[in-house]
Amino acid sequence: MGAFCRLTAIRRVTNQLDHGVDRHTLVDWVAVSPPAIVATDLDGTLIRSDGSVSERTRRALRRVRERGGTVVFVTGRPIRVMADVVAQTSVAGIAVCANGALVYDLDAEVMIGQRALDQAAAIRLANAIREIVPEAAFAVESGLQFGREPLFRTMWPDPGELVADVAELLRTLPPAKLLVRRGGDSLADVYEKIVAMAGAEAVVTRSTETLIEIAGAGVSKAVALAEVAAERGVTAADVVAFGDMLNDLPMLTWAGHSVAVANAHPQVLAVADEITASNDQDGVALVLERLFP
Repeated sequence: MGAFCRLTAIRRVTNQLDHGVDRHTLVDWVAVSPPAIVATDLDGTLIRSDGSVSERTRRALRRVRERGGTVVFVTGRPIRVMADVVAQTSVAGIAVCANGALVYDLDAEVMIGQRALDQAAAIRLANAIREIVPEAAFAVESGLQFGREPLFRTMWPDPGELVADVAELLRTLPPAKLLVRRGGDSLADVYEKIVAMAGAEAVVTRSTETLIEIAGAGVSKAVALAEVAAERGVTAADVVAFGDMLNDLPMLTWAGHSVAVANAHPQVLAVADEITASNDQDGVALVLERLFP
């Protein structure tokens, strides 16, 4: 496929919005050809608030593949729940999971890339976090395996999970991602402190106010997506990316064209090249229908 968009043209689009020019019309003008890769976050972006995927969205994703494009799901979710996403979307492809720590081929059902969090760094961070958040509960994502402390509330219960204290979890499961919760309460007040504690040893991010996610140094959705693209001979200019939360920012900044759903975090709305409808109003499908007519 040819170049999808020109970044200089997108900057002109952004500037002209102040003069009452419709954003969607101008984006149509810079879309030279369909993007080679469609990269989309899942929760809060592609998936509706009730956990469903609409038929309109399923049709739009199938259309991408019919036109020769590659769909890449880029998510904080673990690999072990991606089969349900495939069932809901009717599309497989590549999944960048655990915020970039794991890359999985959904068609072949094989791991094609992983970056571990250093075990010693993870143990040090867990101990330091517990000093400032005594009621913290931890969990560990490790490839296809999962472990949690008894008080950690997980969104996706796993019948094969290991339940133990965090020290044992980290000794037993090579960590792709360390998760931190404080019951159902927000961790916003300690987020920056934990970022500072991690320093250069780990990457700290969040997809909700009540969950902090810690991955290995250099891990991000952008890094993993760039590698997936490079393996296919695709540059950032031929990638459109969709997101809603802070952990999507590196990916949205890297992609040739970035789209935020209307319900996105204010910082995401501020950096996106385009703002579409919300996840509950099929915002991703709305853009894909335009790009893949």
